[in-house]
Amino acid sequence: MTAMGVPGNQFLRTVDRLAEVERAKARDYTAFSVRGRRFGYYWPRTRTVGLKQTLSEQTALVSERPDVFEVQFTAGGFGWVVVHLPRIEADELTELVYEAWRLSAPEPLVEEHPFI
Repeated sequence: MTAMGVPGNQFLRTVDRLAEVERAKARDYTAFSVRGRRFGYYWPRTRTVGLKQTLSEQTALVSERPDVFEVQFTAGGFGWVVVHLPRIEADELTELVYEAWRLSAPEPLVEEHPFI
């Protein structure tokens, strides 16, 4: 890894450290869920990930750093963001991945598995 940027395999290792993650591979991306609830996507070709966030976090991330984050979509009271892996630090990405998982996981599972 360079001073800035996260390789895709590092993102996948971060996801693998979370509890009960299910992967669904499609032609151009992999989707990630916890107990049937989606929390993320990974597109290797574009070196981007999509992560579930709160609406306020989506707004804050995109407005503060539009070179790193962009709005993906909003659904069910959540705002999804596209994250450009070459432009984000590993620690920040780890926090965002955990938050996306936490927003989808049942509360007892979150309590059993605090922040990685």
